[in-house]
Amino acid sequence: MKVSVKVQPKASKNDVIDNKDGSFKVYLKSAPIDGKANKELIALLADYFKVKKQRINIITGKTSRKKIIEVTGG
Repeated sequence: MKVSVKVQPKASKNDVIDNKDGSFKVYLKSAPIDGKANKELIALLADYFKVKKQRINIITGKTSRKKIIEVTGG
């Protein structure tokens, strides 16, 4: 499954918001430095979808706030 994600780094808490249009807004505590925010995003989405971190892949937007994420398996 592929999902559209908008990331808000340096937030006060980690949170995943499921929008009505099927996209997600994800708040991350980490700053987007040295890939820390992407690692935290993968861990948070793996927990949200109840899959292993290896099953979450950033397809597009590795350096952008808007990303396309692929979730495989279950």
